[in-house]
Amino acid sequence: MKINNFGYYWLDTWVLANVVQLATQDFCMRYLNCNNDPCGRQYDQMTQAARSAPANIAEGNSRHSTSKETEMRLTDVARASMAELANDYINWLMHHESIPWSNKSTEYREVCNITLDHPSYKDDVQHLSSIHILNQKHKFDKWLKSDNSIVSANCILILCNRLIMMLRKQIENQLSTFKEEGGFTEALTTERLSAKAEKSIKEGAPLCPRCGKPMIKRMARKGINSGKEFWSCSDYPNCNGTRKIT
Repeated sequence: MKINNFGYYWLDTWVLANVVQLATQDFCMRYLNCNNDPCGRQYDQMTQAARSAPANIAEGNSRHSTSKETEMRLTDVARASMAELANDYINWLMHHESIPWSNKSTEYREVCNITLDHPSYKDDVQHLSSIHILNQKHKFDKWLKSDNSIVSANCILILCNRLIMMLRKQIENQLSTFKEEGGFTEALTTERLSAKAEKSIKEGAPLCPRCGKPMIKRMARKGINSGKEFWSCSDYPNCNGTRKIT
């Protein structure tokens, strides 16, 4: 995964989320009208749910280096938005006395067998990524441009479900990274302790009697020594060696 100002442009989830958003905008413009959606609420709900996915994926990825917790939370918001949108398409099908295609049907398998190309652009990212997204969307034109709303709704529903599964996997990977590397707070703590250790070495601080690593000054927060400074191992909590300050 590329992490920079445009890192999310390389995410397959972000690409597919844009395909779903474009397809949903087309669907709503074609099939929602003043008769079946007189107040425009259904139009707003579906298009905003579709917009939420790429928007939150982008924002979450942009926060990768400063807050992995926020990144996971926003990715999950994108997943939840797709689940909401999928339910809207299921409702559309049932409202028209139809049901989602069976996963054993020819149509379902044909849509599922279409694979997306992985982004390969190197520069001029916004220009090339837009071309890439449109090319991926055109792979489903057979169903998305159908004059039958049932066909279009089924195709977009399959894409929603595919994106939900991809986002779940992305969240699992983010959680695994968080467990190994910690979050922004942990990174700041590590940097702060490292700086303190370097300063202690320069000032001739003693070495830990247990592990031999440099010690740093800390202040007791409780007990009979509360408020008093003492030497503590810089590798705490892995090592709890201490010395009195004389």
